[in-house]
Amino acid sequence: MKTNNKLIVITGASSGFGIEMAKEFAKDGYSLLLLARRIEKMEALKLPNTMCRKVDVTHKDEFEAAVREAEAKFGKTDLIVNNAGVMLLGDIATQDAKEWKTMLDVNVMGVMNGMQIVMNDMKLRKTGTIINISSIAGVIPFDNHAAYCASKFGVTGLTKVVRGQMSPFNVRVLSIMPGAVKTELLGHTTDQSIIDGYNDWKESVGAVNITATDVAQTIKYAYELPQAVSLREIMITDTKQDA
Repeated sequence: MKTNNKLIVITGASSGFGIEMAKEFAKDGYSLLLLARRIEKMEALKLPNTMCRKVDVTHKDEFEAAVREAEAKFGKTDLIVNNAGVMLLGDIATQDAKEWKTMLDVNVMGVMNGMQIVMNDMKLRKTGTIINISSIAGVIPFDNHAAYCASKFGVTGLTKVVRGQMSPFNVRVLSIMPGAVKTELLGHTTDQSIIDGYNDWKESVGAVNITATDVAQTIKYAYELPQAVSLREIMITDTKQDA
C-alpha cells in the first residue's frame, strides 16, 4: 500500500460509485471522509484512515460540519467527489412533482453545497480538485428521463461555470458522465414499467458489462494525474452502449 495522507471527501459513499471509490482510494492510503445517509454501509468497510458520517447533502450545515471535522483531523480537502444522487425516472406528464424536487435538491443543490464548502479554501491554497458526477443524461436526452436530465444537465452546466472560475487558481473541476452501469440507482424509480423497459433496453444491447469499479478507477486515474492536467469531461460507458 502507498502512503498518502491527502484528504478525499466522497458523498453518496454507501453504494455504487461511491463505495467503490472508497475502496480504490483506501488501497493507496488516502485519508477519507465518507458521507451518506446509510452510515452502517460505510462503517462496514472498516477502511483505515477513514471517517464516516451520516449526512444529507441537501442540508449544507451538517454537510459542512462533517467536512470541517475531517479537515481538523486529516488536513484540508484535496479532492471532493460530489457523487450523491438519485434517479427517479418518469413521464413528465404524469410524474409526481415531489420526485422532480427530490432530484433537483440532491443532484443539483447537493453538488453546489459540496463545491461551496471547499472551493474558497482551494482558491487560497491554489490547489485542489472538485469532481462532480453528472451522467450521459447530462448531455443527451433520454425518454422518461426529463426531470433526471434536467438535474444532470444542470450539473454539467454548473461544472463548466465553476471550472472557469477556479482554473486561474490552479483548481481542477471535472465532470464525470457515466452511461448505464449496474448500481442501486435504477431502484430509486417508482414506476415498474419504466424499470422493466430500462432493463429490456440493457438486454437488447447485450447487457451492460461495465462496473462501478471501472468508473471508480477512471475517477481515481483522472485525479492522480499532475495538478496541471485537467480531464475536464469524461463520458464513460459500456462499449456496447451506443447512445
